[in-house]
Amino acid sequence: MAHASSLFAPISFHLASSAFSPLSAKTRFSRFVTVAAIPPLSTATPMDLPPLDETTIAVIGGGSVAALAAVLSFTDPERRRKLQAVEVGGGDKEVVREYFNNSGFQRWRKIYGETDDVNRVQRDIRLGHAKTVENTMVMLKEEGSLQGVTVCDAGCGLGSLSIPLAREGAIVSASDISAAMVSEAEKQAKEQLGGGDVVMPKFMVKDLESLDGKYDTVVCLDVLIHYPQSKADGMIAHLASLAENRLILSFAPKTFYYDLLKRVGELFPGPSKATRAYLHSEAEVEGALKKVGWRIRKRGLITTQFYFARLVEAVPA
Repeated sequence: MAHASSLFAPISFHLASSAFSPLSAKTRFSRFVTVAAIPPLSTATPMDLPPLDETTIAVIGGGSVAALAAVLSFTDPERRRKLQAVEVGGGDKEVVREYFNNSGFQRWRKIYGETDDVNRVQRDIRLGHAKTVENTMVMLKEEGSLQGVTVCDAGCGLGSLSIPLAREGAIVSASDISAAMVSEAEKQAKEQLGGGDVVMPKFMVKDLESLDGKYDTVVCLDVLIHYPQSKADGMIAHLASLAENRLILSFAPKTFYYDLLKRVGELFPGPSKATRAYLHSEAEVEGALKKVGWRIRKRGLITTQFYFARLVEAVPA
């Protein structure tokens, strides 16, 4: 959330095999690497928040976390979430579809675009998103060339991963729950990839549970945050069933501090909030993978000033 950087420091993480760096397109063969970037914790929080001043942060960092937690216990985000679902006539999936086909689409097209009409927080999100894509591309290319490799980009958004994948020669099947997002992704792909020998990504309007087929690699970035763990387990299992060799996921990790920061944001719901944000513990995600015969090979905590997530690569056990 706003000014949450005072709670964080640069974080190094261990990769089970070779290490990768988001700061360079080249793989660094070191045991530890520091990263700085993350897809948004929530699709509708930071740009709506009034900035927390340094006094507030000093209080949080100075031992009053318990007091703040007590205050937050009086908020009722779940009630607001249920009202959101009622408004669109469904549950989490319908809320996400409605948001990203309307106000959410307009917001994220601007944030992920090149316009200068963004505030400091939005610019930080843009940087984080770019670094997340860079991290993922480096991770994918560690095994060698992507030429001819089939990749499913589940939750492709505006095509920010699908387009560079296609440019590297991958055969990309990209999908999103939002028709508006898919339409814009197709437009961007034609503008950036047209006129050459590149195989254009195949874009589809589908939710995760409707995906089918078999792919060498399945990637799902910044999607699980929209769904509770009870649904995420099934989604992870389904994505794993589509992948033959690798599954790459990002999710907002559930820890005491991160959960507290999320609750701070929920104190300021704002009129434009239309999605829910769910944190997931790494143990639960790993457990869901183990149930279907997969293990995590690489993992790391990725942070920016405002957002944070785990990025994991899983392979068949």
